[in-house]
Amino acid sequence: MIIRFNGELHRVDEYIHRTPGNLRAFVQAKLRSLKSGRTSDTRFRSGEEVEEVRMETKEFTYLYHDGASFQFMDKQSYEQMPVSAVAIGDGAKFLKEGETVQLMMVGMEIVGCEIPPNVELKVVETVPGVKGDTASGATKPATVETGATVNVPLFINEGDTIRVDTRSGQYLERVKI
Repeated sequence: MIIRFNGELHRVDEYIHRTPGNLRAFVQAKLRSLKSGRTSDTRFRSGEEVEEVRMETKEFTYLYHDGASFQFMDKQSYEQMPVSAVAIGDGAKFLKEGETVQLMMVGMEIVGCEIPPNVELKVVETVPGVKGDTASGATKPATVETGATVNVPLFINEGDTIRVDTRSGQYLERVKI
């Protein structure tokens, strides 16, 4: 949920309704500023009103990263739109050119990005696994085509395509081509 609080847009990450003993009830919320990305804990009293902001979701295609922002193209109007790294979040390191994502917008301002839950990426750099160590369950770091580093099993080699969970950054499986 997106709310307007202190004149700024915030995303509600967590909230809990508390009723401590003889005191009045309140809602404790963890808010993330969409402008700066900072997280803050806030208490709302029982009678306090908060403005909920209407959000629209549109499908975009990721084009490229120009150093300052990520460039996306609207699939219907073919308009290009720059998006900040704060709006995309941690999943930005797994974005591959041509990937379809859902951008959440308030008016014409992009406030969030929904990346597919897992993506297929090619391993471009990793150390070779030692023969005989495959049964130990050990992992090694591997750099994928987007530049992100993922811990993979020892049997993964350069040139292999792997499936990665974009929410946690963990290796899921090797993709058979």
